[in-house]
Amino acid sequence: MAVRSDIVVSSAVQAALAAGEPVVALESTLIAHGLPRPRNRDVAVELEQDLQRRGVTPATIAVIDGVPRIGLEEADLLRVADDPDVVKLSVRDLPAACATGRSGATTVASTALLAARAGIRLFATGGLGGVHRGAQDSFDESADLVTLAATPITVVCAGVKSILDVGATLERLETLGVTVLGYRTSTFPGFYLPHTSYDLDWRVSDPQQVADTMTAADTLGLASAIVVANPLPADQALDPVLHDRVLADALAWAAERGIRGKAVTPFLLETFHRETGGASLEVNINAVRNNVAVAADVALAWHAPGSAAAR
Repeated sequence: MAVRSDIVVSSAVQAALAAGEPVVALESTLIAHGLPRPRNRDVAVELEQDLQRRGVTPATIAVIDGVPRIGLEEADLLRVADDPDVVKLSVRDLPAACATGRSGATTVASTALLAARAGIRLFATGGLGGVHRGAQDSFDESADLVTLAATPITVVCAGVKSILDVGATLERLETLGVTVLGYRTSTFPGFYLPHTSYDLDWRVSDPQQVADTMTAADTLGLASAIVVANPLPADQALDPVLHDRVLADALAWAAERGIRGKAVTPFLLETFHRETGGASLEVNINAVRNNVAVAADVALAWHAPGSAAAR
C-alpha cells in the first residue's frame, strides 16, 4: 500500500490564503468525540457558517484515509461527525495514521501543527489541554503545551477546564515561552467558569491588539504560539456553586474508586455531564461559538489593509 502523507488544502482555503484573505482553523476532535450525535453535525456546520458570514474562510482539519486535509468538503465533514471509526489524533499519531490510511479527528496540538504548515495563523477551539491533576506522579500533560511552544499560531480558547491543574498549566506555558493574553480579562478563564484565581500578566481589549502582538512576535522571530484566553460571559457559564460541588464530588469519587492517571479526566468529564444534567455540554458549545467569533475578528484585523499580514 502506498503511503500518502501529503497535506491537501481545499480549494477554498487555498484561494483565501493566496489572496491574503482571513482564514480560521477549526479542530475536528470536538466534532468526532466531544459532542453527541447528531448534535455534533449541527455544531460543525454552524461554526463554519458563522465564519463565512463574517467574511472568514473556515478550515476544519482532519485526516481522511491517511491524508491530512486542511478544509473539509461537506462529505468529509459529515464523515468525521458520523463515522464511529474515526480515531483521535494528536501529533504523535499523525505519522501512523498517514502510514496506515486511517481517518482521524485532530486535537488542539495536531490541528495547530497542520494549520501552521498550511500558513494559517488563527485557530479557534474550546479549551486547551494542560497539566493534569496529580501530574507529579503520572507525568500526564497534554501534548498541546509542547506543540504550541514550537508552532507560530494564535489560538483563541476559553482557557483550560477547571478539572485540570490550572496553576501548573500556566507555569508550563510560561516555561515553554508561550505568550498568554487575556482577552478583556485579567484572570485566566477556567472554561466552565469565566475566571479562576490565577492572574494574567497581559490583557488586551480588542482584536487589533491581538493582531499587533502577532506582528511583534513575527518581528522578533518567535516560533511559539500566542494563546488568547477568552472567557465566557457569566450568563453562558456553568453556575459556580454547581461547578464547585460537582468538581469536589467527582474528585472524591475518583479517589474512592482508585481511578488514576489518564483515566481521571474522562471520568471527571463524564461526571460533569451527568451531574449537571447536560449543562456542561452547552457550556462547551457556547465556548467554541464565542472563541470562533473572537478568532474571526482577529483574523479580519490581521488581514486588514495596511496590516503586517496584508503588506
